[in-house]
Order: sequence, then C-alpha cells, then structure tokens
Amino acid sequence: MDLVTALERVVPADRVLDDPDVVESYLQDHAEWAEYGQAVAVVRPRATEEVRAVVAFAAEHRVPIVPRGAGTGLSGGANAVDGCILLSLEAMNAVLEINDDERLAVVRPGVVNDDLRAACAARGLWYPPDPASAPWSTIGGNVATNAGGLCCVKYGVTRDYVLALEVVTGRGDVVRLGRRTAKGVAGYDLCGLMVGSEGTLGVITEITVRLRPKRAPERTIAGYFDSMVAAGEAVRAVSGSGVVPSALELVDRHCLEAVDAWKNMGLSTEANVVLLARSDTPGEDEAETILRCFRESGATWAALSADEQEAEALFDARRLAYPALERLGLVLTEDVCVPRAQVPEMLARIEKTAATHDTLIANIAHAGDGNLHPLLITPIGDEDARRRAQAAFEDIIADALELGGTVTGEHGVGLLKRGGLRREVSGPVLDLHRAIKNALDPLGILNPGKIFV
Repeated sequence: MDLVTALERVVPADRVLDDPDVVESYLQDHAEWAEYGQAVAVVRPRATEEVRAVVAFAAEHRVPIVPRGAGTGLSGGANAVDGCILLSLEAMNAVLEINDDERLAVVRPGVVNDDLRAACAARGLWYPPDPASAPWSTIGGNVATNAGGLCCVKYGVTRDYVLALEVVTGRGDVVRLGRRTAKGVAGYDLCGLMVGSEGTLGVITEITVRLRPKRAPERTIAGYFDSMVAAGEAVRAVSGSGVVPSALELVDRHCLEAVDAWKNMGLSTEANVVLLARSDTPGEDEAETILRCFRESGATWAALSADEQEAEALFDARRLAYPALERLGLVLTEDVCVPRAQVPEMLARIEKTAATHDTLIANIAHAGDGNLHPLLITPIGDEDARRRAQAAFEDIIADALELGGTVTGEHGVGLLKRGGLRREVSGPVLDLHRAIKNALDPLGILNPGKIFV
C-alpha cells in the first residue's frame, strides 16, 4: 500500500491532497533562495484528533512532518523536506471563545491574525501582536515564529500574549500546556518553550491568548531625514528620552519609491528616510517629546499629524513596502535585531555593506526596538547579483552579532539563519536545544533540518 492510500485510511480522504500542482503550491514559504524538497502529500486536518492521527502515523512509518499555516514566513521554516507530509493547519480556523471577563481568546491555529483582531475589536478588546503580514498570516504561524509587529516596541511580541496551548507531540500525544489564570508558576514554562519553536517540538492545535482593553486613539508623528544615520540617531534619542511610543518605524527612499511606483501615493519626493512614530499615551507630552527628538536629531521636517487619513497612508506605505519591492526583483529579507543604542551604527554598516557588495538594499525597520529588516533586491536570473546579495546577507548577520545583537528578531531561524544561530550561541547551548528537541520529538520527525545545522 502506498503512503497516500494509507493516509486516506487514517483521516478522511478529502483531507489528503496529492495532486502534483496542488502539492507544489505548498512546498515553500516566502524565503527567497531557501532550499525545499518534495512532499509526498499535503494533509489539511480540521480537528485535533486528525492531527494526532497523522502524527502517530508518521511516527509509526518514520515519515517527516512539516507543519505550516499560511506560508507567509520569511526564513524557510515551513519548507518541505523530501518525502515529508506537509501538515497544513489552514482549515482549523475557528475562533472558539472570546472571554470578556478574563480578557482572553481561544482559537485554532489557522485563524488569520487580522480576523482575530477584528473579532476582539467588536467586543471592545484588542490583540496587540501585529506583524506586517497580519492580513494573511495565521495565529499558529505567529506562535511558531514568535512574531512581533509594529506595536511590539511598547506592547511586546506573541510570546507575551500566549497563555496556553494544545499541542500534539512527536510521540503522537495530545497535551495541554500553560494556563488560563492571570498568574501561575507550576512546573517549567513548556508553553513558552513552544512559542518560537517553528514546528520542531510539536504541532499546535489550539491557542489561548491574552487580550487587552481597546486602547485610546493614537497620534502620529512623522519625521523626514536626509540619511539613515540621522534617522538612527533620532531612534536613539527617543529611546533615551524615557518615552515608549506605541510604534516607531523606519522606511527608506527605496521602499517609498517602490510603493509610489506601484500605488502612486506620492510619498518619495521629500525624504531619503522617514520615521513614523505613534503615541497612545493620554495628553500631548509624549508626542511632543518624540517630535523634539526628531527635530534635535536633524530632521529636515517633522510634525505631529493633524490629518489621520494622511497618517494612515504613511503607515500603509510601511506595510506595502515588501510586496512593492517584490515587483522590482527577488527580495532576500533580513531580520536582525540590535540594542537600540546601536541602531545608528548598524544602519551605517548596512549602507557600507550595500556599497561593498554592489547590492541594492532597501530598509524598513521596527526601529523602536532595534529590529531591522534590510531587503536585498536582485534582478531575476542574475546569478552574480545573487552571490553578491548572499555575501551581503552574511555580512549583515556578522555586524549585528558584533554589535551585541541577534540574527533574528521575529522571522525565526528556519533554514536561512541556521549558520547564524551557530555563531550566536555557544556549543553547550546548542546541545541544550538539541536535548529538548530529542525529548519532545525522539524520532526526529517534526520539521527536521530546521533551526539546527
């Protein structure tokens, strides 16, 4: 009996997809140049019991499983390996509960981030993590990579909001981790361990997240700068001032020009770099402090926006930057994070790297928490440009580590950052990682080849 026929006896047959064209569409995420293999089939379960049955089947037959959500990742973490079952959680997309009194929500992993946020907003509640991919990415994928977003500078990342998880382990056991209470320290934090584990420790089938009350309206502060370094100095000044903006984003001219060429928004005519800040603290003091930091750091123009539509257009440009740049060529996305005080130096080094390797590097950044996303753009089919871009990619990682940073702030290690992880952490620490992996996935079937070399 072939594997697909055997799978169709484990779960309903309509859950199993083996049409080559359909399977092809699931083989990789959005990580440019990350390798991927060929899957035997895609399975789209609709219930925890179906996930458990597939994992138990894979354990019995020693078949690798690669879990995935919407495939919007940028590190290769959801890419297929040869002979695997691609376990797509996209059909498990129910919001099971929104609890007003406890301020929590319980969802299946296939729920789209923006859909959860909209459901919460209708109840006067707010789910803060807001990656740029929020209109498409799923909560399960956000948990797998510990996704951040624009407001994480003030409100934290996905891990700060995950209270409990239902998980299928590599042994085929269904376990519940975490709690629903506001406090709790019983045992190790196995729930927290799963967040950011990229599908290598278990398959997440249910997620309980913490919610906040709906927040006050935000005010937007925009600043234009002639150079990346000047914008970086403004970021450092805001951090040193003691205020914590609800967003502090950087967008450079390359991004603005790409968005203008695509959407004709007219944003790229006046600045080489734009800083966008938001304040949701009552009163005007915080917004005025941010504005002063921009001006004292050399902004050619800075203002507190009185036009909410104009302010939203600027943030829309920030969100549209990545798809706009994809229209120019292949985009290899970086995701380094450095201490905020090192943002100006890191931005200067990125500019130097672009010149050294003759590579077009556009820049967007969650600048307020030092999370930088240099975007390396190469013409399709230009192998020499590809080699230069990959060398630049490695130099950016090296510079981030030298400045006390990390190789990934929110996209995950996946395939692209495995070498970087080995450079960032010591051998004994890698051994601890592998020991945890072996304990929870003793057969090594869950997303093999990811994170570790």
